[in-house]
Amino acid sequence: MKQEKILVIGASGQIGVELTLALRKIYGAQNVIASDLREQNPLLEGTGPYVSMDVMNKEMLHVQVIRQNVTQIYLLAAILSATGEKNPNLAWHLNMQGLLNVLDIAREEKLTKVYWPSSIAVFGPTSPKQNCPQQTIIEPTTVYGISKYAGEFWCNYYFHKFGVDVRSLRYPGLISYKSAPGGGTTDYAVEIYHEALAEKSYTSFLEKGTYLPMMYMPDAIRATIELMEAPIEKIKVRTSYNLSAMSFSPEEIAASIQKHIPEFTMSYEPDYRQSIADSWPQSIDDSVARADWGWAPEYNLDKMTADMLTNLKSQG
Repeated sequence: MKQEKILVIGASGQIGVELTLALRKIYGAQNVIASDLREQNPLLEGTGPYVSMDVMNKEMLHVQVIRQNVTQIYLLAAILSATGEKNPNLAWHLNMQGLLNVLDIAREEKLTKVYWPSSIAVFGPTSPKQNCPQQTIIEPTTVYGISKYAGEFWCNYYFHKFGVDVRSLRYPGLISYKSAPGGGTTDYAVEIYHEALAEKSYTSFLEKGTYLPMMYMPDAIRATIELMEAPIEKIKVRTSYNLSAMSFSPEEIAASIQKHIPEFTMSYEPDYRQSIADSWPQSIDDSVARADWGWAPEYNLDKMTADMLTNLKSQG
């Protein structure tokens, strides 16, 4: 087996930080190169090589891939759902062109694997609300969702046309104590823990009864690595795999927090993100991922709440 050299693009983001650290544990610190447009996240400092890079600059990216002998790319740079609605053209351009740049370079340099995340944002109001299946009606209503769905087909195309081994997961809302959320519609489920500890209260930008698929970051990181390490013959979906762990509403996460902080209170002031949330499924069927490569989550809501609060307190 040749030594893998992994480039993580968007390494300072919510997923990127924790994925980079996890990959460095597996492959060795020097074999995982972190890169981002932004400054290096403090959690990554001193843990391995870092390159400042813009995924939109294809020539610069290509030079780095050759110079560093890169064999795998994890492309995490993207403009998320809520932020994307404020600047649709930029979101489309960055989310699409960044992916095409990486896929082109992967084809030319014969990289062993590419990882690119999709999202539950590909689903729309016409998709089934409960246990939304792997193959279903998909009519996204946000530019983020549109770009992710188009990206899934580019991944599928590059695999079948050029043999690029590109793999993808449709992430639900992700919750982490290590890195700040990045402008997504599910961000309330991260903010609420911080506010519960700091203020003992939180104002939700989503209404009561708004169920959304969610996942604790350790499960998301493990799913990503398990997908990427699975033998190629087990990866049967070349668009993107449905991925699920739990679904809950704002009042349910509040009740879970109240088991630890009884005085915690919650109020509701829905904003423009409510209509985005309403367009998505309330729960996801990920039976194909479970069957193909053995996916199974570890965290439910109460287990996640206990872990989030413990870790945020120790940071405080």
